[in-house]
Amino acid sequence: MKRVVVTGIGGITPLGSDWATIAARLGDGHNAVRRMHEWDFFDALNGRLGCPVDDFILPDWPRRHLRSMGRVSHLAVAASEKALDDGGLLGDPSIADGRMGVAYGSSGGSIDPARTIGRMLETGSMQGVTATSYIQMMAHTTAVNVGVFFGLKGRIIPTSSACTSGSQAIGFGYEAIAHGKQRLMLCGGAEELSGPGAAVFDTLFATSTRNDTPALTPRPFDRARDGLVVGEGATTLLLEERDHALARGARIHAEVVGFGCNSDGQHITQPTRQTMAVAMQMALADAGLTAGAIGYVSAHGTATDRGDVAESHATASVLGEGVPVSSMKSYVGHTLGACGALESWWAIMMMREGWFSPTINLDDPDPECAALDYIRGQARFIDTEYVMNNNFAFGGINTSLIFRKHP
Repeated sequence: MKRVVVTGIGGITPLGSDWATIAARLGDGHNAVRRMHEWDFFDALNGRLGCPVDDFILPDWPRRHLRSMGRVSHLAVAASEKALDDGGLLGDPSIADGRMGVAYGSSGGSIDPARTIGRMLETGSMQGVTATSYIQMMAHTTAVNVGVFFGLKGRIIPTSSACTSGSQAIGFGYEAIAHGKQRLMLCGGAEELSGPGAAVFDTLFATSTRNDTPALTPRPFDRARDGLVVGEGATTLLLEERDHALARGARIHAEVVGFGCNSDGQHITQPTRQTMAVAMQMALADAGLTAGAIGYVSAHGTATDRGDVAESHATASVLGEGVPVSSMKSYVGHTLGACGALESWWAIMMMREGWFSPTINLDDPDPECAALDYIRGQARFIDTEYVMNNNFAFGGINTSLIFRKHP
């Protein structure tokens, strides 16, 4: 088995697109939630809050690439460009020789071409339907656009698995390198914000309706939580076989040491704490660690009623009630396909710097949730060698990743 390290990270998030900016905003304790007046058109939508990336400017990329991209691929490719630059491989022709692959995902493709197809079904008109409409809306649009944009000829692993798209991508990329199938993998997830995307959760009564007080929601693990807020963004991790990274003198952010992934096999939308716990146990076993080694857990923490309860009890059953936990969704909402990668990025950087951001709006922990050591109020200074990032998706898909601090 090969050792796998993170040598490049790039992201586009509602809190910023570089770690210095993001860390400062985490320190301020304010979220990026706002009232989405763009959704006033949807008359029956209850939750009208979102976390958009308002400052993203489309780079001046060649038109031949842009034709196949919708916004979700714009975000994915931009994050991947940043990761390659951070890893010192942007523009390096050697990455196109097959040694680098892609594992990437999103909940779905872009919404605009889907709107065009829907109009065709409704009216019979093919106006606006183009040769690239399907390419922009297909489930694996992020994975293939990242691969084609950078000319990568390694394996492509699409991970369109809703809220575990990003974490599965990192896990599957890690396994591809660990088993010697690839030397490098670009891994991550992306999501674009849309009214229909919010409506998916709204119809399940799972979105926050604090439309007039966006700063006070979402509230993961809080007694007064009333649902999630949908966000958008993208994050890419450049994973690399450790000896390959050392040979080229790459800077190493962290090491990926454990990955667990399974499914509940019971219900499409209702989580099961027992199988969530198994995923965490699988990650610990893969890393060869005991529960006591984990110094911090980046929780999925969506602020939904059943999700928070199930996750907290699963975490406590595996790691004990004393483990420090916080949810980054309290800052940027639920970025769906991006969250597994985004939250891994932030957990790695906080581990490197020795501080962990609290869950904001967690004023009164729900007694129905397990009595974990929820980080609240101020950042917590923790010197730990290992952090865990957990994510759970529709379909009962559970993932757990463990990262080790690099000396």
